[in-house]
Amino acid sequence: MDYSKALDDAIQRLHDEGRYRVFIDIERAKGAYPKAVWTKPDGSQQDITIWCGNDYLGMGQHPAVLAAMHEALDATGAGSGGTRNISGTTVYHKRLEAELADLHGKEAALVFSSAYIANDATLSTLPKLFPGLIIYSDELNHASMIEGIKRNGGAKRIFRHNDVAHLRELLEADDPAAPKLIAFESIYSMDGDFGPIGALCDLAEEFNALTYLDEVHAVGMYGPRGGGVSERDGLADRIDIINGTLGKAFGVFGGYVAASAKMVDAVRSYAPGFIFTTSLPPAVAAGAAASIAFLKSAEGQKLRDAQQLHAKSLKTRLRAMGLPIIDHGSHIVPVHVGNPVHCKQLSDLLLEEYGIYVQPINFPTVPRGTERLRFTPSPVHDPKQIDHLVRAMDQLWSQCALNRAEMSA
Repeated sequence: MDYSKALDDAIQRLHDEGRYRVFIDIERAKGAYPKAVWTKPDGSQQDITIWCGNDYLGMGQHPAVLAAMHEALDATGAGSGGTRNISGTTVYHKRLEAELADLHGKEAALVFSSAYIANDATLSTLPKLFPGLIIYSDELNHASMIEGIKRNGGAKRIFRHNDVAHLRELLEADDPAAPKLIAFESIYSMDGDFGPIGALCDLAEEFNALTYLDEVHAVGMYGPRGGGVSERDGLADRIDIINGTLGKAFGVFGGYVAASAKMVDAVRSYAPGFIFTTSLPPAVAAGAAASIAFLKSAEGQKLRDAQQLHAKSLKTRLRAMGLPIIDHGSHIVPVHVGNPVHCKQLSDLLLEEYGIYVQPINFPTVPRGTERLRFTPSPVHDPKQIDHLVRAMDQLWSQCALNRAEMSA
């Protein structure tokens, strides 16, 4: 086999389909986010505004976070020095896990190197803990959940997105005595729609199933202390395992699960993805803990309120121009394009001509034919930047000969 040609062919297929991913080389400046500097392939530079970042509240530059990281760095040095079991557990890791457990009203929490790993490691470990476990997974669950469920070697059932009736059919068809777990998300990040948490918890209670909730795009963003949609809706106590990230609204890095002390102890003791991975650097753990603590406060609520206001304003203005936005009432603002080539072209023009950076979202992140631009307004985007984005979208939408059609929730 000509291995080199096989690689060339694989990469060329992505180019031909218009979904080859290009990394944009940007440099964020502390205190200036969402402004950044783009270094172009030719080495020249251009000032840009980031409109697709997951640092939803700008906490990646918050003074409280930076101060905590500096303190830990000066006190302990750079790395943790090992896995959690072998010299890699510090006071900063314990403090972070205590903050997370408190955030979700759980007995314990366990920190991983990313929310992807937290999902993968936990979901692939649960069948070891509950032999014969059947996992019922929403069809639009994140790739990390899908991967963990695939790798666990147990039985799985896929229910149609947010379709409680379909899930009931699947549950009724299985052995009532079999252990069960329902895995779903609070906010599905590509459309920005919410999962029916209460209804799914009702089914779980009826069929004696565990519940596993991915709150990655909601932690820090919803609830009076930033505990996510489950906190906002008063449902966190009905969730057995909550997964979240430290790399989005909290602005740092890492992931976690929060659950009962017994559940966390079992996952900690059996999950290879936790056992054999170097722990987070102490400075990262310290920054994340500081961010969580801040977002639990009234000042954190001010950031959430400002973010929601900016998201609502942007959606209202884009809808008024007839652009096909997908609006489910969350903080995410997707604009449907429907073609990978057009989506990339629009993204390139926004960047090159207007200094607006929004990455095209193509297959396999979203199904073919649903390609879109996904805007994430934050409290640190100002009215002038919103105006600039709206005007640019108005001009480029016509320039690219794209249809203006309302796309409601």
